[in-house]
Amino acid sequence: MSQPSNLFESPKQERFFLFALAGIQFTHILDFMIMMPLGPQFIKALSINTHQFGLLLSSYTFAAAIAGVFATYYVDRFERRQLLLRLYVCFIVATVACGFAPNYHSLFIARACAGAFGGILGSLVQTIVADSIPFERRGKALGTVMAAFSVSTVAGVPLSLFLANHVELLGWRAPFIFIGLISTLILYIGYRNIPKISGHLHHVQEGSRLKQIYDILIAHHHLRAFLFMGLIMLTGFSVIPYIALYLTSNVGVADSYISLIYLCGGVATLMSSRLIGHMADKYGKVKVFRVLAIVSLIPLIVTTNLVPVPLWVVLINSTSFFILISGRMIPAMAIVSQLVEPKIRGTFMSLVGSIQMLASGIASVLAGLVVTISTDGKMEHYNLVGYGAVACSLLTFWLVGYIHSDAKTKGT
Repeated sequence: MSQPSNLFESPKQERFFLFALAGIQFTHILDFMIMMPLGPQFIKALSINTHQFGLLLSSYTFAAAIAGVFATYYVDRFERRQLLLRLYVCFIVATVACGFAPNYHSLFIARACAGAFGGILGSLVQTIVADSIPFERRGKALGTVMAAFSVSTVAGVPLSLFLANHVELLGWRAPFIFIGLISTLILYIGYRNIPKISGHLHHVQEGSRLKQIYDILIAHHHLRAFLFMGLIMLTGFSVIPYIALYLTSNVGVADSYISLIYLCGGVATLMSSRLIGHMADKYGKVKVFRVLAIVSLIPLIVTTNLVPVPLWVVLINSTSFFILISGRMIPAMAIVSQLVEPKIRGTFMSLVGSIQMLASGIASVLAGLVVTISTDGKMEHYNLVGYGAVACSLLTFWLVGYIHSDAKTKGT
């Protein structure tokens, strides 16, 4: 198997490269996160109902999924750095447009555009890491880049509320303008530190492009990888959207402590991401994934069956949940990125990104069909959602062996 050539003259250059990619991940995930706590402000300022706000949220996710599919047509036909920076400029423009949207419909369109560009960026960043960092160090590199998710989780909710409440001139528009400014700085850092990556262009693409995409989509070892990633998303996103509601209605946690729970989980995940990546490189990515998949079942089952307990018990369990559930993605992405040759990796990872977005949306919908709110305001059947998530996690434990075997045979 061929490995990425060394693009960096020193470890410092590689660190700045990964920092730039992590910055891009941070801003497009933060752009999605900031919407959630601003629901009451959007409903009041735009005179919309909760259903319309739900559509506003989903426009980002589904646009990202659709864009990922369309990206398969061209993503492997351009030099990676040039494509990444141009897409990032488009993302910045779309995000700033959200901040200046005069009404609901224009905001909906701007959110969809931001989601479309953000979704492609997420897959492209992971592709670039796989193209640039050798497999034996890829777990730690992905851990560094994926730590951006933790930072955005920690910062997204309190930051959006703080800006919206304290920048009175802008109100709900302030978070979008802020992300646009931060993204412009990261764009400059990326321009200076991301090298040209064109190894995938050296392979001659023969035949119809649509047939090439179709062949990538239906290859049996790729289908296993798509199922694998979809199950990982189902495990987490069937449970995560309803944690806050369950804790407040069933466990008796005060609303004021929900931010603390997410803050602790996000900070802990930020610190654990690089450690998990390092362990995956040192002890083997399959072994580490399987350990995380099994150990994560404990806080998963506890979370969906929790009874009224002291706050410190809730914090220990919720923090463990976030560390372990998100930690699985690091060895999983390292294994999956190894499954294909560089010439089709961008196409493949775009499809993986679309599967992830669709699976996360489907997970929330399915869980929403299972859970109900009783007459006394408590959530019911959340434990059934937990058992379904356990089943999905056990399937990934079994599937990862096949994915790794395929990667050793087919990968680069």
